[in-house]
Amino acid sequence: MTGPAVPQRLSAPEPGWTDTVDVVVIGSGIAGLTAALKARELGTVLVVTKDVVASGSTQWAQGGIAAALSPEDSPEDHLQDTLVAGAGLCDPDAVRALVTEGPDAVRDLIELGARFDTLANGEISLTREGGHHRNRIAHSGGDATGAEIERALVAAVKRAPDIRLIEHALVIDLLRAEDGAIAGVTLHVMGEGQLDGIGAIRSRVVILASGGLGQLYAATTNPSVSTGDGMALALRAGAKVRDLEFVQFHPTVLWLGKSAKGQQPLVSEAVRGEGAFLVDHEGKRFMQGQHELADLAPRDIVAKAIMREMLAAGKDHVYLDARHFGDEKWRVRFPTILASCRSHGIDPVRELIPVAPACHYSSGGVWTDLNGQTSVPGLYACGEVACTGVHGANRLASNSLLEGLVFAGRIAAHLARGLPEQREPAVDTRIPGLVDADVVPELQRVMTVGAGVIRSASGLGEAGAALGKLIELPAGEPGTPGWEATNLVTVASALIAAATVREESRGSHWREDHPDRDDQHWSGSLDLTLFADGERARPGTNFVPQSKENRQDG
Repeated sequence: MTGPAVPQRLSAPEPGWTDTVDVVVIGSGIAGLTAALKARELGTVLVVTKDVVASGSTQWAQGGIAAALSPEDSPEDHLQDTLVAGAGLCDPDAVRALVTEGPDAVRDLIELGARFDTLANGEISLTREGGHHRNRIAHSGGDATGAEIERALVAAVKRAPDIRLIEHALVIDLLRAEDGAIAGVTLHVMGEGQLDGIGAIRSRVVILASGGLGQLYAATTNPSVSTGDGMALALRAGAKVRDLEFVQFHPTVLWLGKSAKGQQPLVSEAVRGEGAFLVDHEGKRFMQGQHELADLAPRDIVAKAIMREMLAAGKDHVYLDARHFGDEKWRVRFPTILASCRSHGIDPVRELIPVAPACHYSSGGVWTDLNGQTSVPGLYACGEVACTGVHGANRLASNSLLEGLVFAGRIAAHLARGLPEQREPAVDTRIPGLVDADVVPELQRVMTVGAGVIRSASGLGEAGAALGKLIELPAGEPGTPGWEATNLVTVASALIAAATVREESRGSHWREDHPDRDDQHWSGSLDLTLFADGERARPGTNFVPQSKENRQDG
C-alpha cells in the first residue's frame, strides 16, 4: 500500500502540569452532563469541554426527545419504529434498553428541572416526527427543546460542588497504561482560568461524550466544535469504531445559497410532523406514493427523494410549504425556526421555505456494549460519538437525545459496581503527526462531493486520494486548528474506508453503483480500527474491517 499515514498521535508539547481525578468526562451535552451528574456519587469528576459548557450540539436540537409517554403508545411500538428506521442494523437489545428505560429517564430529567410544553390538562404535549407511528416527541418552547434540556443540565452541574469543569479545553490524546488500558488524558487549555497550555489528567475512567463529525462537510447543522475529536482520539488509542459509513443528512436544512458554508439553520422535522409538506419548483408534492408516511418517512428516504428531485430538475434545493399554519401557529409552535427564517429574508407564514439535505448526525461511532464500554479498558462512550447499536443504518428522529440520556445512565450504573484502579501511564511510543490546519475547506469540499449523500466507488476513491494529498502538505506549529484538522482527516479516512467496503445502499449510506439493499452479504456492521496487521493506517486503504458482525431485526 502507498500513501501518507494518518498520525498515530497528535504532535504536541509535553504536559506542563498534571492533575488526578477518578472520572474524566469529555463533552458537555446531554450525554456528558448526565454522565457527570450520575458519576459524581462514585468519586471525583472532571468535565472537559471545548468551548463554554453550553456550546455543544444539544442546545441546537429543535424537535424534541422521543419516549413512550402516552397511554396510546408503548415501548414496543417505539422499538418497532426504531428497528424499521435502522434498516436491519440495529442491535435489538440496545433498542429495547433505550425504549424501556427512556420514559423514566425523561421523567428524571423533568425532576432535575427541565420544562416541557404541556396541554391544558397539564400533560406533556407530544407530537410526531418522521418514522414514528405515534405521537411521542416531547418538546419545549415549541422548537427549543435542546436549549431547555441543556439549560437544566448546566444548572444542575453548576449546583454540584463535587463536579469540576474545565472550559475552552481540547483533549489531545488518551493516556494508556502498559496493557493498553486508559490512564487519563492530555489536553490543551486555551488560556482561560487557572490552568493554561498542555496538561495531563490522570484518571481511572474516561467517558467520551464529545459529539459528532459534522464539520467534515461543507454544510452541516452541527456547531463548529463538532470536529470528530472523540472518534479520532479513540481510534488513536486502538478502539474500534462501528458503522461509520452511516452519516445522516437531515432532509430539511434551510438553503442559503450555493456559497453558504459551515453550520446551517435546521428546519425541524416537527414542522412536517405538524402538517408541512415538500414541493418541487412547480409547487407539486413529490413524497406521496414514495412511502406510507409520505413527508414523514424516515430521514434517509426523504433525503434521497429530495436529492433525486434536485438531480432530475437540475436544482440545488426544493421547498417546504407550511403557509397554511398561519401566523399564530408559527409564533407559538416554532418561534426559533420562524425567527431564523425571517433573519434570512424568508417569511414562512407567506412564503415557501427553500430546503436541502445537509450533514446532521453520525449513526456510527466508537463501538460500545450495552454498558457503554468500548474495546479499550477504562474507556466509555455515549451520545453521538458512540455506536451503541441503537441507530443502525439510520437514526429515528429524536432518538438521539434519549440515547444520550439513557446510556449515560447505564455507564454510571455499570461504574457503580466498582471503578478500576488508577493505572500508571506508559511511555507513549506512537509516531506523532500533524495535518496542516489550512486543509479544512478542501477536506470539506472533498467529503461533500465524494462521500456525501450520494456515493460511488469512483467518488470515494477520488476522495481518498485527495485526502492523501492533504496529509502530505507541511504542517505548521501544533495548536488547536491543526489538532482539529488532524482529527477531521483521521475520521474522514475511516469513513471513506467503511463507505468503500459496503457495496450496497442501506439507510443513510447510498451507493449509486450498488443501489439495492443486500441482506445476503451486508446485514452486518463494519468494525474498523486505526491499526491493521501492525501497519499504520492510510486514507481509504488500510482502515479495513476488523470484523463484520451480523445484526438482524427478526
